[in-house]
This record gives sequence, structure tokens and C-alpha cells, in this order.
Amino acid sequence: MTDVFATIAREAAAESPLWSAALRSAGEQEPVAVFSALCEERYALALESIYEGYLLHYGRPRLFSPGDRDAAVLLGDYLYAHGLVRLSAHDDVAAVADLAELISLCMQARAERAGGDPDGAAWAATSALLGTGGERLEAAREALRLRRDPGPLRLLAIDVAGRDAVERALATHRARVE
Repeated sequence: MTDVFATIAREAAAESPLWSAALRSAGEQEPVAVFSALCEERYALALESIYEGYLLHYGRPRLFSPGDRDAAVLLGDYLYAHGLVRLSAHDDVAAVADLAELISLCMQARAERAGGDPDGAAWAATSALLGTGGERLEAAREALRLRRDPGPLRLLAIDVAGRDAVERALATHRARVE
């Protein structure tokens, strides 16, 4: 998994001097996988790229420490886009759609509810069902989107990935966003 984080850091640093300057030193980086443990290995790099972008927007990033909020937002957007590009290389339209929907759902959940963890279950369920969730995943998303109820997403993730793996991922996630 360390290769995933080294790749994210190396490619971002090569893309822009601004991203290179924001990169933490190797000793300060926290290359801890959160939700990629729930998905197929081939999706790990894309998922962790997008999740690092999410953390730049809403939490404590693991690899980067931008100098100001504007740089954090721009770097987060870059990592979202780069992760989606990586995912599209697998020719899995459903997986790309799932992560694009996740990003949108997270933005909505964060905008509507300050504090807490309104979207951890969405990350867990999307990761566990990436590209295969279809109607089950959409129905569970609706509960969060319309009723602010993450319960169906959490239960769906547990059903697919197992309670222990999901609870570990959610605990690690909460520590990064609270």
C-alpha cells in the first residue's frame, strides 16, 4: 500500500511546483489506507487519490500540508480529477459514476450538516461496492441524500465487506475528519 501513497505524492509533485511545495516530508506523511481496504486492489490508487483530495477539503490530509485554504482546495480538486482519470483507465464506467456520485454526495452532506461524520458510511459503501452496487447503492444513497440517514449505507458496506473491516475504516476516517 505504501506504493499507492508514494505514487500519489510523486505524481502530484511532478504536476506542479505548488503541489510539490505542499508535500510533507517523508517522515511527516501518514500513508494510512482508509477505504481502499474495502475495494478491489485495482481501484486502490484511484480511491486513495480521491480520498486525499476529500481530506484536503474536509479533514486532515495524510500526504500534503498546503500553505493556505485556497491551495488546499485546488490541490484537493486536482486529486479528485486525477483519481477519476485513473479510475477511467480501467474502462469501468460504473465505477467512475460511483465515485463521481460519492464526491457530490459528500459535498451535499458536508454543506447541510456541520460537524460529525455525515458521509463516512457513503465512503464505506461506495468503496465496498465500487462499480457493482447499482440500484442497491443508489437506494442507500437516497436515504442519506433525502433523509440524512447514513444507516442503509453503513449496513450495505457491512454486508459486503464485513463489520470489522468497515468499522476500522470508519474509525480511521472519523479520526481524520473530526
